[in-house]
Amino acid sequence: MSAGFQCKKFYVAHDHCAMKVGTDGLLLGAFALLPPPHSDILDIGAGSGLISLMLAQRTAGANLIDAIELDPAAAEQAATNVANSLWPNAIRLIKGDILTYSSSKRYRLIVSNPPFFQQSLLPIDKKRSQARHTDSLPLAALLRKAADLLHEQGVFSVILPLPQAEYMLQLAMTEGWYLAQCCEVRSKAEKPVQRLLFSLSLTAEITRHSTLIIHQADGDYSADYKALLRDFYLKF
Repeated sequence: MSAGFQCKKFYVAHDHCAMKVGTDGLLLGAFALLPPPHSDILDIGAGSGLISLMLAQRTAGANLIDAIELDPAAAEQAATNVANSLWPNAIRLIKGDILTYSSSKRYRLIVSNPPFFQQSLLPIDKKRSQARHTDSLPLAALLRKAADLLHEQGVFSVILPLPQAEYMLQLAMTEGWYLAQCCEVRSKAEKPVQRLLFSLSLTAEITRHSTLIIHQADGDYSADYKALLRDFYLKF
């Protein structure tokens, strides 16, 4: 078996992907607000297919998920992961660039774990650079594309490090988005916020704020983190 990550109900091979399975993807896949059954979902930058597979599990395959991935090797591996899963008919892999993607669909949920390195030295590895750096997917362009593809009652869920999240939220507010949900993620209670999990809407919303602490003082995972990922982590 190739290198990968074993969840309770599916396996994600990721040895051909620049970005491996990590906490960010797991958090977003468990956090995203589920749309009504039989409505469409879009996963932008699907990578290994982790988030799409988590959403397929959470919806019991009742929603069609379009998963778009720019890197051909990652898209091919994601397609294999989907084919080997319990929901091969629920996820459609699209090899291509979201910025040139067009569809008559209006998605009730769009998710993205986008590149986040800005104004920094590019990593040496080209694929890893593409996966991590906003040169390949500027946040402003991502917001505009999501607005074009989102259903009027849909939400766009994202995870980013705090500085990039604050920048994206500033852009979003100037372009007519509303913040529906925002979760501050800290490794420990006394540590600074490391990530923001947030959901944007094109209709006015009362923002729901929350905080997620990943580890307790003793280093064990917190009860909230275990509850969020209990359906996926083997150790939970």
